[in-house]
Amino acid sequence: MKIFTGSQIHELDKYTIEHEPISSIDLMERAAKALTEAITEEWTVGKNIVVFAGPGNNGGDALAVARMLLDRGYDVDVYLFNISDHLSEDCATNRERLTGHKRASKFTEVKINFDPPRLDENTLVIDGLFGSGLNKPLTKGFASLVKYINQSAAKVISIDLPSGLMTEDNTYNVRANIIKADITLTLQQQKLSMMFADTQPFLGQVKVLDIKLSDEYIRKTSSQYCTTETADIKRNFRKRDAFAHKGSMGNALLIAGSYGMAGAAVLAAKACMRSGTGKTTILTPETNRCIIQTSVPEAVLRIAPDERIFSEAIDTDAFDAVGIGPGLGTDEETAVALMSQLRRTKCPVVLDADALNIISNHRTWMQHLPANLILTPHPKELDRLYGSTASSDYDRLNNARNLAEHLEAYVILKGHYSALCTPDGSVTFNTTGNAGMATAGSGDVLTGMIAGFAAQGFGQTHAHRGSGLNHDDFVGVAQSGLDFVDVAFDGDGPGGTGRQTVPQPVAVVVPHQLGLALYHGDGPLVTGLGAGAAAVAFLPVDFNDPSFHDRASLFF
Repeated sequence: MKIFTGSQIHELDKYTIEHEPISSIDLMERAAKALTEAITEEWTVGKNIVVFAGPGNNGGDALAVARMLLDRGYDVDVYLFNISDHLSEDCATNRERLTGHKRASKFTEVKINFDPPRLDENTLVIDGLFGSGLNKPLTKGFASLVKYINQSAAKVISIDLPSGLMTEDNTYNVRANIIKADITLTLQQQKLSMMFADTQPFLGQVKVLDIKLSDEYIRKTSSQYCTTETADIKRNFRKRDAFAHKGSMGNALLIAGSYGMAGAAVLAAKACMRSGTGKTTILTPETNRCIIQTSVPEAVLRIAPDERIFSEAIDTDAFDAVGIGPGLGTDEETAVALMSQLRRTKCPVVLDADALNIISNHRTWMQHLPANLILTPHPKELDRLYGSTASSDYDRLNNARNLAEHLEAYVILKGHYSALCTPDGSVTFNTTGNAGMATAGSGDVLTGMIAGFAAQGFGQTHAHRGSGLNHDDFVGVAQSGLDFVDVAFDGDGPGGTGRQTVPQPVAVVVPHQLGLALYHGDGPLVTGLGAGAAAVAFLPVDFNDPSFHDRASLFF
């Protein structure tokens, strides 16, 4: 799904009005009906409702919602803030419609003084002060009103966006002057600011309401930002040839682990193998031999010359993809060996963890990095790579985009909504993440999975070996890793419960959403697959079948 800027959202409304055609007031009525339906699904008639409406179209939406709630028997107290004595045309129309309603006995138009109503735990506040058109922080009376609402015990539903939150960049916003909503009912599509961790305290639960804005405009209008959809993920599934063997399913190399850091190599290797890779080789120091051969017996072990660190590059002509970084360490010998390895490697390369830290510590080396690397930094690693600490998550995303363009690389900025930034400046947000992944080792699993998918040739436009990957291929490979690394928990759905304390390579990519499950051959749904995981196939299942959810948590 595309994510539009505030100006594009305005143009989308305008295009819908002109080409459906539909009047702007009727379009507002359609939006209000969707909002009212969502509100009444959550709250019963007995709830005391207070509506705060601003002077623009967001306020017009709120006034229309208030009228429709009155129609359904709700008790509604409405405050319209008309401080400058100027309302948008549609807001003014809805004011007249509301004040003419036979049950609209509690309507106050605020122009100078405001005596705030009592807001307690039995109150539902509908926030319709400001929406996607806001372009500066709230001040004066509106800032005071926001603080009053936030300090109350009332539940808050915001229309489109919490008032005070801007559509894209909130770097210099005043956080104390932004509504903290319990639910945000956003219209048609998510906004860019909803993708960031530092805005989540204001959004609460986000629900996207389809108000039938122009499909034609959405299709033909380009956007730098988008989110993955189920259809996008399903396109990355490939049917495995019945006569496939380990030699035809890709050969991956992982350069990982150092003294005391064997676990990172183990997690990456297990993830790589269980992503379906035919063969996985681990290059690691002698100190990790026993641990890795015991933990991942199906992997090929190659011992580095130094007993404790990676210190010498190797030939990679036999491999289809290379992953470097988990538990690698940052010794100077390792740093030199990393750059030597990158110069010698012609197949797709994934860099994570200490490989990124080495580059951060040697910033002048960046100009010598080969194109088309896949980098997977978490926020602090991204800050170090970029050379400065971001002021906000929006600022950090821009830094990741700039880095991807400058290095001609694919940068996956990890987070709840991991952002895949490509050399052409586009950003794809993966929305399948959950809080269960907030544990050490998840990044190692991701590295192994992306390397595994790249080795198998996911998205390759040419079947013959060594042909390389183009732009779309790299996007597909990186996105596949993000899609599949989502952790499913004990039948409790995509949110997870946190009971799983160790990243499980490999976890299922939210089968509840995709209608896909892991089967071994033609047999039943199974768990605990070991080396035989390479024989697992993805098959469609009926995710409306209640019994499926009880069987859908697979841990390997």
